[in-house]
Amino acid sequence: MSAWRAGAWWLGFTLLAPVALPLAVYTRRKALRLPPAAGLSRGVAGQALPGEPLRLLVLGESTVVGVGVDQLQAALVGQLASALAAREGRPVAWQACGENGITAEQARERLLPQVLDQSFDLALLVFGVNDTTHLTSLAHWEVALGSMAEALAARGTTVAFSSVPPLQHFTALPWLLRRLLGLRAGLLDTRLRQLAVSVGASHHTVDLEFSAEYLARDGYHPSSLGYRVWAQGLAVSLAPAARCAP
Repeated sequence: MSAWRAGAWWLGFTLLAPVALPLAVYTRRKALRLPPAAGLSRGVAGQALPGEPLRLLVLGESTVVGVGVDQLQAALVGQLASALAAREGRPVAWQACGENGITAEQARERLLPQVLDQSFDLALLVFGVNDTTHLTSLAHWEVALGSMAEALAARGTTVAFSSVPPLQHFTALPWLLRRLLGLRAGLLDTRLRQLAVSVGASHHTVDLEFSAEYLARDGYHPSSLGYRVWAQGLAVSLAPAARCAP
């Protein structure tokens, strides 16, 4: 069924390409480009809480480096660390390792080597937007994420995947691109769910309302409120994995 859906998507894309490709080029040229958030790439949330810190790694694309907000503390990693610390009653020592515009395959080559010499209890991998817009094949997507998950798990890290964001709700994109890329994102996320089962990782849906107040002014990345709501939802679903950490 997934192969049929993927083939149907490519057929539709091929038919619409004469319109979709120029529209994509125009949208890219006109897009508002926001910088990564300022601030240190690591920190500790809940320092006054008792117990050994939960060592958290968040690895991925632009949302990991906080595009859409001014400070990393207000971005996904800072908000998630604070939410986990409050929920679990223990400190959370967090580290963000990301790059704006990176795909999963590029991250395997450039980002993963930066963290493999460190120890983490929990790693959240946040990818999908760039692989969707780059039209990464499902096979390459699976191999890249699977190899990163296996490398981290081999070091005793519990691995979790954040779902591929629903690009059909990204207001920065014209309607046709939202429909095409939203369907493509769904295909990647279906494969990601299957991969999570096969490698013993968990899959966590991006639970976020994509209305104006939840998006940054580029219409593409979360706002501070969007990051906070996303992080709070993740903290709830990641709690079992956090409690299994030493």
